[in-house]
Amino acid sequence: MYITLVFKTFALYFFIILVYRLMGKKEVGELNIIDLIVTILIAELAAICIEESEKSIFTSILPIVSLVFIEISLSYFSMKSEKIRNFIDGKPSIIIKDGKVNFSVMTKLRYSLDDLLSQLRSKEVKSIEEVDYAILENNGSLSIFKNTNEYPMPFILDGIIDYDVLREIGKNKEWIYNLMKNNNVQQENIFYAFYKKNKTYIIKKNDLIWYNIFNS
Repeated sequence: MYITLVFKTFALYFFIILVYRLMGKKEVGELNIIDLIVTILIAELAAICIEESEKSIFTSILPIVSLVFIEISLSYFSMKSEKIRNFIDGKPSIIIKDGKVNFSVMTKLRYSLDDLLSQLRSKEVKSIEEVDYAILENNGSLSIFKNTNEYPMPFILDGIIDYDVLREIGKNKEWIYNLMKNNNVQQENIFYAFYKKNKTYIIKKNDLIWYNIFNS
């Protein structure tokens, strides 16, 4: 009995290490909702298998493999679809813009002023007035930008246009289509594009060369 228990423990330990290598996760802070659910279920399945010594180890391994397949599949499809990615990961939200707190966004996210002040203190920021931009990331962390003239606004990521960002910078889809046409850049070939200080910066997928496009 004890030998079986030790064998199961070692086998599941190394199997779960392999599983997380396949999932490609490095830190707990990187886990989205789906990853967190999978992590909890894997832990529960492993615990059940170890506690109930009469059960075969495959009663846990097979469900774990199924969960990993689901997680990897969703990760793949989220890379291909903005809607799936936003559903699974959510989107970063601008909490402070130009030194002003966006209370409407905070209310929508159920993110209180105490939460904001607490995270600012953890970044050694004494006052909201010190912050030009603060962005609540998908994992709940707060990214803070101080003493910046303008925060770079990414509006294309992996060939997908973020229309919310376009509205933030006062542009529309006609502007971006004309931009691509005038500079002979295809949307699907754009790896990353952002807007800062009336300039558009584009990195193409095929050669990863920077392009500086000046706009008035």
